[in-house]
Amino acid sequence: MKKIDKLLLSSFIGPFIVSFGIALFVLVMQFLWLYIDEIAGKGVSVFILIELIAYLSIATFPMALPIAVLIAGVMVLGNLAERYELSSMKSAGVSLIRIMRSMIIMAAGIAFFSYICSDFLIPIANLKFKSRLYDIRKQKPALTLEKGVFNEDFRQFVIRIGDKAADGETIKDILIEDQSNAGKLQFNQILADSGQMFTTRDKRYFVMNLFDGAQYQEPSAQGKASNEKYPFIRTNFKSWTKVWDLGEFEMNRTDEDRFKTQRSMLSMSQLRKNVDSLNIEVVEARQGIADDLLLSFRRKPHKPTVTAVPKPSTDSARLAQTQRDALRQLARAQRKEEQIKQDTLKKGMFKQQLDKPLSQYKSFEETFPEKDRAKLLEQAIGYSRSGRIVLDRRLSQITNRRKEAIKTGYELYTKYSFALVCFVFLFIGAPMGAIIRKGGFGYPILVSIIFFVTFIMLTIMCRKLAEAYILTSFWAAMAPCLALVPIGAFLTRRAMNDSQMFSTDRLDRFMLKLRRRFQKEGTPA
Repeated sequence: MKKIDKLLLSSFIGPFIVSFGIALFVLVMQFLWLYIDEIAGKGVSVFILIELIAYLSIATFPMALPIAVLIAGVMVLGNLAERYELSSMKSAGVSLIRIMRSMIIMAAGIAFFSYICSDFLIPIANLKFKSRLYDIRKQKPALTLEKGVFNEDFRQFVIRIGDKAADGETIKDILIEDQSNAGKLQFNQILADSGQMFTTRDKRYFVMNLFDGAQYQEPSAQGKASNEKYPFIRTNFKSWTKVWDLGEFEMNRTDEDRFKTQRSMLSMSQLRKNVDSLNIEVVEARQGIADDLLLSFRRKPHKPTVTAVPKPSTDSARLAQTQRDALRQLARAQRKEEQIKQDTLKKGMFKQQLDKPLSQYKSFEETFPEKDRAKLLEQAIGYSRSGRIVLDRRLSQITNRRKEAIKTGYELYTKYSFALVCFVFLFIGAPMGAIIRKGGFGYPILVSIIFFVTFIMLTIMCRKLAEAYILTSFWAAMAPCLALVPIGAFLTRRAMNDSQMFSTDRLDRFMLKLRRRFQKEGTPA
């Protein structure tokens, strides 16, 4: 490896790691902020929270890698240009592409790593993240007993404490309403002057020791005669202990198989199979609608074509062939019965000869006997309504399948797009750094944010165009990258020729000519 390659590589790795860490932190906090209301107050342990953040970090790798390449490219070439090292290399006959060779190889490796993450790591990380987040959503909030507040965290119990000491255990003026025997007891409350609450050492049970109180119970009148009397029970106590199981506050692990069918949890091969399956379903649904319409208007008996089936070699194949033959015979019999009904109906309709030429009738309805017109019209309306309902239902199914195919295809091709943009951003960031000749984190971050936000806006816009069937999934995913390629080529050419970002020479010459012309016109004769 040449010294220039070692210099560029060592200068690139440091800013890249720092930029990647900053971008990853910002993206994780952005996504985590959406779920903070669902996580806060659930008593989630630190280890569960770290696990959740780790899975979310892996899922944001494809978005953090391009911006890290962009920032690192601007910083490296900007520092070299600011210290005139880049000019020295070019004066020695080294081209800009040769200077960037090690960075190009590094960017290609980063793009390949993004592809690997999108295909193998991210589906697993998304599956783990969504399942853990689902478990946290289902988990009950952490037990908190505040003074003067009715607490319903325990199932079928309502607890209120009037005051709580600074130690967090001594309590006063306690009220507990027990609703566990609602069918037998109409009223069941416990009142106590003071008490003590604590959790056991193993954190499995919550205990309340109450002192100097009474329990009030009133049996339910359900199932008893209206005139039958039943007692109101009052029980005084000096000490009373109630134990609750804290197992209902623990987070239960959900089976991850229920989330495996979502698009973000599938690999590229699985997404590709789903796209093919959805497209086939759309074609078959359209063909089914066409077949039903043709069956409704067909006048001649349909002769189904039976394809030759190879001779089964095993018992399972022979059984499957027998089932297929039975289905064909059943379908053939149904079509024959339907055709007989239609022929019978037509014969019934036209058994009466027309009294006058067809051109003399004002409407098609007049060609039928007057006594059958109302019945035939009612049948026609019923057939049209049922057919319209079935047709609308099938069209809705086709629309849903098409949308799902578009979204699945877009999810597939964005994995390629985010990997490719890592390579494209190098040819935007590095020439931009050579042109502006500024290093550090000031200008590079500003320039990188502008281009990255542009890329994200194009991505969102193209996704909307794909969902509106204006663009295909492939072109919608690749359009943002293709839009940045001419910008990268333009900036690279400018940096290779040591040109400014935007040349104002022509504008200056035009303004000079314009000024001279006005001066001549204003000169007196």
